[in-house]
Amino acid sequence: MSTALASLYQQLVLRKALWVLIVLLALVGFLGSYIPSLKMDASADALVLEGDKSLEYYREISKRYGTEDFLIVTYQPNEGGLLSDKHLALLDELRGRLAQLPNVSGVTSILDVPLLESPPVTLGQVAAGEIPTLRTPGIDKSLVAKELATSPIYKSLLTSTDGSTTALQVNLERDARYHELLNRREALRDKDNAGIISAAEAQKLEGVEQEFSEYLSQIQNRQADLVSKARTILDDYRGDAQLFLGGVPMIAVDMIDFVKSDLKVFGSGILLFIVALLVVIFRSLRWVLIPLSTCVITVVFMMGLLSFLDWKLTVISANFVALLLIITLAITIHLVVRYREISANSPGLGQFERVSETVSMMARPCIYTALTTLVAFGSLVISGIRPVIDFGWMMTIGVVVAMVVSFVVLPAILMLLPAKEEKGGAEGEGSLTRYFAMITQRFGGGILLVALALLALSVWGVTQLKVENRFIDYFNEDTEIYQGMETIDAELGGTIALDIVIDGPVYAEPAGAVVPEDDGEFSGDFSEGPANNSAAANDFDDEFADDFSDDAADFSADFNDDFGDDVADFGSGSGAKAKTAKSDWFSVAGLRRVKEVHDYVDGLDETGKVLSLATFYDLMGMVMGNVDDLQLALASRALPASISDILIDPYFSAEADQVRISLRVKETSRSLRRDELLKQVRHHLVDELGFSDEQVHLTGMLVLYNNMLQSLFSSQILTLSAVFVAILVMFMVLFRSVTLALIALAPNLLAAGMVLGSMGLAGIPLDMMTITIAAITVGIGVDHAIHYVHRFMAEFPVDRNYIDTMYRCHASIGRAMYYTSVIIIFGFSILALSNFTPSIYFGLLTAGAMLAALLGSMMLLPKLILLIKPMGPESERD
Repeated sequence: MSTALASLYQQLVLRKALWVLIVLLALVGFLGSYIPSLKMDASADALVLEGDKSLEYYREISKRYGTEDFLIVTYQPNEGGLLSDKHLALLDELRGRLAQLPNVSGVTSILDVPLLESPPVTLGQVAAGEIPTLRTPGIDKSLVAKELATSPIYKSLLTSTDGSTTALQVNLERDARYHELLNRREALRDKDNAGIISAAEAQKLEGVEQEFSEYLSQIQNRQADLVSKARTILDDYRGDAQLFLGGVPMIAVDMIDFVKSDLKVFGSGILLFIVALLVVIFRSLRWVLIPLSTCVITVVFMMGLLSFLDWKLTVISANFVALLLIITLAITIHLVVRYREISANSPGLGQFERVSETVSMMARPCIYTALTTLVAFGSLVISGIRPVIDFGWMMTIGVVVAMVVSFVVLPAILMLLPAKEEKGGAEGEGSLTRYFAMITQRFGGGILLVALALLALSVWGVTQLKVENRFIDYFNEDTEIYQGMETIDAELGGTIALDIVIDGPVYAEPAGAVVPEDDGEFSGDFSEGPANNSAAANDFDDEFADDFSDDAADFSADFNDDFGDDVADFGSGSGAKAKTAKSDWFSVAGLRRVKEVHDYVDGLDETGKVLSLATFYDLMGMVMGNVDDLQLALASRALPASISDILIDPYFSAEADQVRISLRVKETSRSLRRDELLKQVRHHLVDELGFSDEQVHLTGMLVLYNNMLQSLFSSQILTLSAVFVAILVMFMVLFRSVTLALIALAPNLLAAGMVLGSMGLAGIPLDMMTITIAAITVGIGVDHAIHYVHRFMAEFPVDRNYIDTMYRCHASIGRAMYYTSVIIIFGFSILALSNFTPSIYFGLLTAGAMLAALLGSMMLLPKLILLIKPMGPESERD
């Protein structure tokens, strides 16, 4: 620290210590009052790539087809059959109670869905709305059981194929206010990103951001209340059946609960562990309370600041509390150890001189450790993943706060306390770390060989890294999230949505393509001309013949010649909302193309339930037998709204002239490779089925989540090289030596490589949490190298003997490194007790990385110094 800065610091902090503490505590108290309003965010938007164009398309499709959020309740009777009177009555009662929950638009269950084969209905019955349900008196339950197990609509959707489990879909009202705010925000953000936003619009964007954030918090509170009330209802039926609650809203609520629990339990646990270790290390109440006070003030300040700025915590950034405690403690322990060393070596100094010298000696290395840590965490800001970006900014600001608070609180408190005799000189307590120096001196060659072997193993491990993971593995097997997802995947068609959207016009099969033969599901040949199809129409049942004349002229007259202008107007006279203009899709040829796609994705191992217009076509084949374009038009006009809402509207948009194939992917599948699956589907549709690349769009949460995972390699692994280059430059400035800079960087390269290599070898995938560990390893681990080399440079001129200097460094700065590392390692190991698997990985991998960084800085680093002698030749001994 320069003389001018040292003098200014002494005047502002040390000589006005009491007032400094009063002002700081007042500020901390003000910010701390905001902590109760600190918010969490576990929405689906927090799991996607920032600025992902696929997100815009996903929202557009969701709006176009009116998709809603929903909760899923799985119901499996403990005794008796699912269709027994007892369980149907219980299901009816459960359905009614769930329908009364706030913000629920309706509940879909097996009780109310139309049954088309129990017994088979005619088109006339369909047109008249005379479709039986399980509530219809005298319904044949054996036929119902068969239909639910085999129906292209209901099998693996509302019931399992064995008929033992059913699902109730609790549909939530579409939140118009949320989407209105979202659209306003995104429109203004697009202008901002394009650099064409005006000053007035920029101010409006700030207001919309705030309004959206506040409304999102309201939504999350409503969802938490809804999930809580739903679980209370389900508890009343657990004696009769096994029930699980599922759905994205429930997962979001539970993830927030897990993170809040970890934040409280493990934050408190780490704090208590810090206290215990400080007692063991220093055996002094003074050196327990002062570091602890510094840590608490830093954390309260930051949590209050985040809440004051309305900055939400996510599953990623929630760990910033534990990290902030560790970083603050590391700085504080270095100051304490240095202070005690100065006091022990110069007992005649007064308190002002002791504190001033401590600050003066530690300012430079601590500033550089803070800067290198900032660089490491700053690399997260360019990730493109909002929770990771927020985590990077939080830690960047937190490191600055930790640095400032440590250099204010600890010295100011010491200035208010009397000087006392201290232990901790270079020879006082060196035995803890002396063994590392002895190992380095005696087995240096072995250390180098082990380091090279670990480096090679790490490089190989890094090549094995993957981003594919199973979301279900984030949770313990005894949690409802895990059990519910497993049940839905195994019995009810899958958990994560994938939509295939194909734009018109319908292109013919490519030249030379093999056209699949009719599988016999329909009795007619789809490729036959109108004459044959007209002939086939004569085979319709009598009721259909009575209701609709097969004469084209009569048909045209009956429907006011609309057929010439509009191929089908679903719900004409029936209240159905789906309407179709002329479209190649809504023809036999078009639906056959849809069926080709439908059957292909339905045959994939990773997919579960698939729904599309092909489902409607299958059902028409069952009801009508032969199907041609004319009969298709007649049938479509006859459909009541209740059928059209299920079979047509969610899968066809006449306005956009496109079809949607909706499928669910089995998230629990161990063979699932999202990126490969998406590429495989696109390849088949374009290269095998002949659609143009521009026609085919893949969307849904699976696509968005995959985009985020795939970005991890490019945004983080590759940026680590830039981080190391930046740190190398900073080392060169600090140490004024390229050789020393490279030596100091070596153990951190090895530590980061080891943690990533270990993940690759252990099959632990990269995700939003584990990707941050490399930055944490570099950010915290590099501090050891800075402190050690800086101290070595200060000690070496004493006798210009590398061995003796190493022992002195291990006995002094080595103890501070050892103490902080022990606290970090054991503190983060506590996270292994979490219910949230990413937190377990985060804790154990961070602990392992810190152990590697400590061993590297205590053995590999000094060995390289002894080997290369970067500070020049030793002086000859007498």
